[in-house]
Amino acid sequence: MNSIKFQAYFKVINSFLLKKLTRRNYLILACILIGIVAGMAAVVMKVMVHWVEEQVQNGLGSHQSNYIWLFVTPIIGILLSVNYEQRFLGGKLIKGITKILYSITRRKGELDRRDMYGHLVTSALTVGMGGSAGLEAPIVLTGSAIGSNISSQLQLGYKERTLLLACGASAGIAAIFNAPIAGVIFAAEVLLAEISIPVFVPLLISAATASVLSQFFFQDRLFALMEEGWRLKSIPLYFLLGIACGLVSVYMTRMTHYLERKLSAFRLRIRKALLGGALLGLLIVIFPPLYGEGYTVIEKLMNGNESLLLQRSLFGSLQSEWMLLIFLATLGFMKVIATSLTIGSGGNGGIFAGSLFTGALTGFVFSRLVTLSGMLKVVESNFVAVGMAGVIAGVVHAPLTGIFLIAEITGGYSLFVPLMIVVAMSYFISRRFDTTSVYTRPLQEEGTYFQADRDTFLLNSIDLKEILEANIETVPATLPVREVINRFIKSKQNIFPVIDEQKKFAGIVLLEDLKDILFDHEKSANMIARDVAIRPPHTLVLGEKMADVMHKFDETWVWKLPVLSEKGAFIGFVSKKKIFTKYREMLKLYSHSDVVA
Repeated sequence: MNSIKFQAYFKVINSFLLKKLTRRNYLILACILIGIVAGMAAVVMKVMVHWVEEQVQNGLGSHQSNYIWLFVTPIIGILLSVNYEQRFLGGKLIKGITKILYSITRRKGELDRRDMYGHLVTSALTVGMGGSAGLEAPIVLTGSAIGSNISSQLQLGYKERTLLLACGASAGIAAIFNAPIAGVIFAAEVLLAEISIPVFVPLLISAATASVLSQFFFQDRLFALMEEGWRLKSIPLYFLLGIACGLVSVYMTRMTHYLERKLSAFRLRIRKALLGGALLGLLIVIFPPLYGEGYTVIEKLMNGNESLLLQRSLFGSLQSEWMLLIFLATLGFMKVIATSLTIGSGGNGGIFAGSLFTGALTGFVFSRLVTLSGMLKVVESNFVAVGMAGVIAGVVHAPLTGIFLIAEITGGYSLFVPLMIVVAMSYFISRRFDTTSVYTRPLQEEGTYFQADRDTFLLNSIDLKEILEANIETVPATLPVREVINRFIKSKQNIFPVIDEQKKFAGIVLLEDLKDILFDHEKSANMIARDVAIRPPHTLVLGEKMADVMHKFDETWVWKLPVLSEKGAFIGFVSKKKIFTKYREMLKLYSHSDVVA
C-alpha cells in the first residue's frame, strides 16, 4: 500500500514539475537526482568493501602472511557472490561494461532494477574477500542502472534515457575516484556514441554532484604523487614507454577475451566458482600482491616501498634488484589472468583497476631498467603514473579518460605532456593490433557496436520482423498456370511465392514472366506453377543481420527478397524501400544532439 501511495505522490510531483519547468531544466533536475543517488551508491560500495576487508582481517589475523587464507578467502568470496546472485537476484545480474553498451544498442538503454543494488553486495563480497578485480565496472553498472530506471520512472524516451544512463555512469566514476572530469569524459568516450557540446552539461552536473557527495565522506586522493617535475631529455623515454604500454594493452585485451571464452564453457555455476576460485587462490599464494584491487601495490610503487612486495611472497628470500624486477614484471602479466578468473568464475568486478595495476608496474619496471642502465636517472613515480594512463587508454580505447583520470587521482597535473605522449602512443599501438577495446570486441563481432561502424550498427539495429511483409498469398507448386494467371488478375500482388508438397519454398512467379504465355492457351494448358517458377538470386533467413541483407540486395539489384524459416518455409518478403525508411527512423532515434537543446 505504501508503494502505491508513493507512486501516486511521485506522479503528482512529476506532473507538476513537467508543467512548471522547461524541458532543459527538467533534465537538469533529473541529472542532480541521479548524481545524488549514484554518489551515495558509490559511498555505500566503498564502505561495504572496507567493512568486509576489516571483518576478514579481524577474524583471520594477518591473512596477508597466511598462505592458507590467501588461498581460501577469495574462493569463499566468489561462492558467496554466486550464492547471493542465485538466491536474491535470480541469477540474472549483468556484469561488465560491455553489457551497458549492449543495453544501449539493443535494449534502448533499459537496465534491470536489480542492477541498482545487486552489484553493491556482490562486488563487496568478491573484492572485499580478495578477489583480484576492481570496483569501477560494478559502480558504472550501478550508476547506469540508476540513470536508466529513474528515466523510466520519469517516462522519458530513448534519447533521454540513454543520456541519463550515461549521467549515472559518469557520477559513479566521479564518486569512486573523486574525479569528476574523468567521469564525464569516460561516459562520453566509452558509452555515448554521438557527442555534442550540450550533451556535456548533464554529464557535468551529475558528475559534480556525485563527486561533492563522495568527497564529504572520503576526502583523500586515491594516490598521492610525489611530484618532482619532468625533464625535457626524458621525452624519448616516454615515447618508448607508450609503445610498451600499447603492447601490454594488446596482451591484456586478448588474454581477457581468451579466458572469458574458456570459462564460459562451464555451465554449472558452483563448479565454475570452485575451479576458478581455486586457480585464483593458487595465483594469489604465489603472488600475494594480486589479492584484492591492488591499489596498495600502486601506493608502494609511488612511495618507493616496492621491496615490500617481494618480502611477502614465496620469493622473499631471493632479495635482489633483478629478482624484484622479474617478480614485478611477472606480477603485471598475472594480474589480467587473476582478474579474468575472478570475474569469469562468478565474482563481480572489472578490469579497470587491473589496468591501473598493470600500467603502474609497466611504468615502474621500465623506469627502473632505465636507471640501472645508467642512461638517465628518472623520477620513477612519474613513470608509474603515466604508465597507468597508458594502459587504461590502450585497454579501454579511451585516451582522454586515461589522461584526466590519472591527473585527477594523483594530482599530477604537471605531467600533462608526458601523459599525452604515453597515452597517444599506447592508443595508437593498441588500435594497430586491435580495432576494438576490451569492452567493445564482443559487440563488434555481433555487429551491435555503434562507434565501430555507424552504418552497420544502425542497419543491424533493425529487426527483420519489424519490416517483414507477412500477409503474402502463396500458390502451390502443382497449381495449373492458367489458375496462377487468374490469381494475378484478382490480386494486387505482382509476385507469388511457390510452395512445394513439403510446404517449403520452391521459387517465385513474376507477372512479367507470364507475358509470353498469357494468351497462348495451348502452351499453358499443361503447365503448372513449378514450371514457370524461378529461384530468386538470394533468400533471407529470419534473424539474419541487416548489414548482410543489404549486401545481398546490393549484389542482385532487386528490390524484394523472400524470407524463409530455418526449415525452408516461406514467411514473407522484405523490400529495400522499407529498410531505407526504417534506417531514416533509426538515424533520428540515435541522435542525441537535440536532447538538451
